[in-house]
Amino acid sequence: MKYLSTRDKRIRLSAAEAIKMGLSRDGGLLTPERVPVIDEAFLRSLIPAPYPVRAAKIMALYLDDYPEAELLSFAEDAYGPERFDTPAAAPLRKVDSNTYCLELWHGPTSAFKDMALQMLPRLLSAALAKTGEDKTACILVATSGDTGKAAMEGFADVPRTSIMVFYPKDGVSEIQEAQMVTQEGNNVGVCAVVGNFDDAQAGVKRIFSDAAIRDTLDKRGVFLSSANSINWGRILPQVVYYISAYCDLLRDGALSMGDKVNFCVPTGNFGDILAAYYAMRMGLPVGKLICASNRNNILTDFLRTGVYDRNRQFYTTMSPSMDILVSSNLERLLYDLSGENDAEVRGYMEALSRGGKYEVSESIKAALNGLYWGGFCDERGTSATIGRYWRDYGYLIDTHTAVAADVLEQYRAATGDRTVAVFASTASPYKFCDHVLDAIGQPPKGAGTALLDQLHEATGTPIPSRLAALKGKQRRFDLSAEKADMERVVLDFLK
Repeated sequence: MKYLSTRDKRIRLSAAEAIKMGLSRDGGLLTPERVPVIDEAFLRSLIPAPYPVRAAKIMALYLDDYPEAELLSFAEDAYGPERFDTPAAAPLRKVDSNTYCLELWHGPTSAFKDMALQMLPRLLSAALAKTGEDKTACILVATSGDTGKAAMEGFADVPRTSIMVFYPKDGVSEIQEAQMVTQEGNNVGVCAVVGNFDDAQAGVKRIFSDAAIRDTLDKRGVFLSSANSINWGRILPQVVYYISAYCDLLRDGALSMGDKVNFCVPTGNFGDILAAYYAMRMGLPVGKLICASNRNNILTDFLRTGVYDRNRQFYTTMSPSMDILVSSNLERLLYDLSGENDAEVRGYMEALSRGGKYEVSESIKAALNGLYWGGFCDERGTSATIGRYWRDYGYLIDTHTAVAADVLEQYRAATGDRTVAVFASTASPYKFCDHVLDAIGQPPKGAGTALLDQLHEATGTPIPSRLAALKGKQRRFDLSAEKADMERVVLDFLK
């Protein structure tokens, strides 16, 4: 299996090379040359299997230079009891007769990014050996809140790696920031960027494309890689949990083999819902992919009109991991829907870079209409949904999960579609205590980690142990920089 750049498919890399590199040097995203097909027999074989076995079997279909036994050893370590608080790793919770919630936050940082970022360091370390790489990999990360901590947790003190995380100053929750600035490890660095997530993400991409920086680092024995979802090693482990969720629905009698399921995913950078799309392309019986946005509803507008226009106001919301106006992973979808037309995709990306806007072809618009439904939930709706779920179901959800729950209801009201649906829960409510407390009618008394106990006392739900451990933990990082200075920060970090 080769991996091609979405902007120049003449670039062909092995799986290990693609994971090691992260982003193609032409700025394109590395994407599999074909999508493997699964059948009923394959799904049936996964139903009784534990999550690590499911992960290894699914990932082996794409990573032909990683033996399945090797992938299984990685998965057993990544999703084992030392890191995840449930053997299911990604358990389903039944809400009502045809609605389920896929809980993706049972890992060490209480966010869905753990599902991929506990696997990626293992894949990358193996890739260094498989490709004969003798340099150190520096992982550059732009985060809107959760990726940074999950990446640092995964890569902390991993041999022959270092990791530098950039996050938007004043653009993440207090718990998210506390997780990052207290991170342990001798190979980690964190820097707040004066700006928003798009500024941080653009800066990281700019550094990747800077030949002078690459040359300087090469002389220092360092090369750049990525732990953002621009790296295929991030997307593939996310494909696993959609297939796993379908198997759990079969196991529990909620579906019969071949019945379709709808997935509703809260997303900003489009990676999580792109993983669901790849599961659908593999043959998973999926009816509709429902894309849930917050007040930064650029994806909603795109899916409804075919016009992507980032020239709009940016909002800082209570669901900060979705506060994004440049959805990088959309590029992989456009590549697939265009019939792998790299010139067409390159044109869209050049138009976005030049004027902040592009409009896709009529054929892509038609394909989007058949595959996706887009909706968004504002701040008032997010808070109301958290309160309603706690009141009606005794189920405490976070701000991002509430966006998905509300948009799923919007979809059903608009279409009448009562297909069994799964909405993704991407973070623990304890990462956003202040907003969750407000939503359930308990005004916050304090800030940051002080609110963990208040939310626990108000709801009786358990505090994730790693979040509880943040209380009183020493801050290690105070670095901040203007977006134009990110290159200097990286070079200083790697001296």
